[in-house]
Amino acid sequence: MLQVACIVEGHGEVPAVPELVRRIARDLDPSLAIQIPPPLRIPRSKLVQTGEIERAVEFAARKTGGTGAVLVLLDSDDDCPAQLGPALLSRAKAARRDIPLAVVLAHREYEAWFLASAESLRGRRRLPADLSAPPAPESIRDTKGWLSNHMPGKLKYQETVDQAALTAIFDFTLARRCRSFDKCYRDITSLLSQLRESSTESHPS
Repeated sequence: MLQVACIVEGHGEVPAVPELVRRIARDLDPSLAIQIPPPLRIPRSKLVQTGEIERAVEFAARKTGGTGAVLVLLDSDDDCPAQLGPALLSRAKAARRDIPLAVVLAHREYEAWFLASAESLRGRRRLPADLSAPPAPESIRDTKGWLSNHMPGKLKYQETVDQAALTAIFDFTLARRCRSFDKCYRDITSLLSQLRESSTESHPS
């Protein structure tokens, strides 16, 4: 059983990120057995403060018994993912160099990945049957608002119920047009591969 502990910032990510990890695990190897403890939710504003990501990573690692991987997934908002991401990863690794670690920043917002794969969401979760991806979805600041604006009447995108549901169905190939999702996909695949290799070494056939 491979264990991945997740650190997220929003209520919607609590169910969504484990679903994302499980889907990528099935892509990598449908036979993989994955266990994901309840994610640790910490506001982004707190997590970036001195000592906080270190403390969170240590706590998350303990939830796996110190033998699993830790994934940190946050929105970049107005920060540059290429700058903030490596800085946070360096701090996380300083706390626990002995386990597989990844820090992923969704450029602007997690929902940008839904916008990039909009065609795969047609007719789902109150979205129209002719939904099309906007140009440069990662440049859109309010992706939640974009989704709400494409729902009929007064219906709105609800992060706590829609994020996990859309995570279960959005098309990865389309979403990988977003550089941040492509990195996310590769990072999670790498974590799982490292865990699988470690498990094989510990329990050779």
